[in-house]
Amino acid sequence: MKIVNNKFQKITVAIIFAWLIFFVLIPNLLVLVVSFLTRDGSNFYALPFSLENYANLFSPLYAQVVWNSLYMSGIATIICLIVGYPFAFMMVKIKPKYRPILLFLVVLPFWTNSLIRIYGMKIFLGVKGVLNTILINMGIISEPIRILNTEVAVIIGLVYLLLPFMILPLYSAIEKLDGRLLEAAKDLGANAFQRFWKIIIPLTMPGIVAGCLLVLLPAMGMFYVADLLGGAKVLLVGNVIKSEFLISRNWPFGSAISIGLTILMALLIFVYYRANKLLNKKVELE
Repeated sequence: MKIVNNKFQKITVAIIFAWLIFFVLIPNLLVLVVSFLTRDGSNFYALPFSLENYANLFSPLYAQVVWNSLYMSGIATIICLIVGYPFAFMMVKIKPKYRPILLFLVVLPFWTNSLIRIYGMKIFLGVKGVLNTILINMGIISEPIRILNTEVAVIIGLVYLLLPFMILPLYSAIEKLDGRLLEAAKDLGANAFQRFWKIIIPLTMPGIVAGCLLVLLPAMGMFYVADLLGGAKVLLVGNVIKSEFLISRNWPFGSAISIGLTILMALLIFVYYRANKLLNKKVELE
């Protein structure tokens, strides 16, 4: 029986490694190589090797796009954190028999394609959409508010799509809290705010950082959100990559932007790793 299990484990590991090599490692290596080549009108890319594509990343135009992407993704991340943290806390505090229902409701949007959901959001936010109709009927506004084709619409779309990615790691971190620490702090005279700020926030910091990364990183590349809700007036890094590959046919520069975005993501993940390590050390010392 052990021999069969060992063979099954080896086959499973081999399949996983083969998948990662052929569909992750090799494509990324190809993108890396192409990013150092030169644009060619007929073949998309050609020799010689050049660093010009990476030099162009620091031009004011593309630096502004990266800044706008970070700005909108950052706001979307903060909103997801403000909304997701109380919701995750509530999920932990309710009776255990109701938690699977709330978790199901959090995961339920994943059953529908994100592109279809963005089209639904476009209808919801339109001048004659559901939101404006409700506000006018309630007498809150006298004429429709134009939300589409603005940064606000893009941020709303990003929050709408990525909120579950914030809730789930927060729920996992809050669920592991030791209630005895809160009781001890209460007995020592700490009020609710002090218990929250001095105990709950530090102990759930890994979930906060993980949730922020899971929202921030994908948000920068969701070009279809900016296309549909921003009306192509609001650009994310993903929009520039798509345009360079499909419209400008400048594959080397599009690859360079992709590699730059990957490096930025890797740096953010490294920051998360270091912050988590320092936090664990601090907890051990205390």
